[in-house]
Amino acid sequence: MTTIDLNCDMGESFGAWTMGQDEAVLAQVTSANIACGFHAGDPLTMRRTVGAAVKHGVAIGAHPSLPDLAGFGRREMRVSADETYAMTLYQVGALAAVARAAGAELNHVKPHGALYNMAARDRTLAEAIAAAVRDFDRTLILVGLAGSELPRAGETAGLAVAHEAFADRRYEADGSLMARSKAGAVIDDVDAAVAQAISIASRGEADTTSGTLRIRANTICVHGDRPDAATFARRLREGLEAAGLTIAPLARGRRA
Repeated sequence: MTTIDLNCDMGESFGAWTMGQDEAVLAQVTSANIACGFHAGDPLTMRRTVGAAVKHGVAIGAHPSLPDLAGFGRREMRVSADETYAMTLYQVGALAAVARAAGAELNHVKPHGALYNMAARDRTLAEAIAAAVRDFDRTLILVGLAGSELPRAGETAGLAVAHEAFADRRYEADGSLMARSKAGAVIDDVDAAVAQAISIASRGEADTTSGTLRIRANTICVHGDRPDAATFARRLREGLEAAGLTIAPLARGRRA
């Protein structure tokens, strides 16, 4: 029987602005990637989200981003390796402090948005992120796009890594995510997204416009900013379990 982790990007409210259905989603997933204030989130939101994750027994991860609140961290910026290292370390450390105060600890780190996609193809940025994670705590798991530069850099740095796939995003033939600016890049239909997740988790395959893509993945993302995030997370978990998959968090401290 195959085991797969379900992770969700969450804690993305900010001040008086609310995003997501975090409490309901936490009942379905096994890992939470919590925003650290650069693209979303604030100290109170971080604390509340960590507390909710602890209550549900969900593994806690830092979700560092480029400093882009207005663009929700999805706009690319020109940043050096030193800047990338520093901003990653800063954000991971902030969430680790919140987790520690709640009697918990971090399990993993997963970059957000543009930083995630930049590190998937740019070895220098990937190495900077991996170095920051290693220097903070070498037992943390580094999560990155399956088969990309980020998990490769993590392995080189001696970290356990998780190769991530997406239920509700279309792929290009080279394994990269289709740009959100393209029509059809986001799979809004829940049945279609669940079918893609099952195909990836059980057969290691996803369809692209130019054929079948082979994907090795051990964690699947649920986007917390979907308007139907709670329903989608429940349907996704039900579908994966019905297909014979076991849903379990990533095991910290060893290579995934």
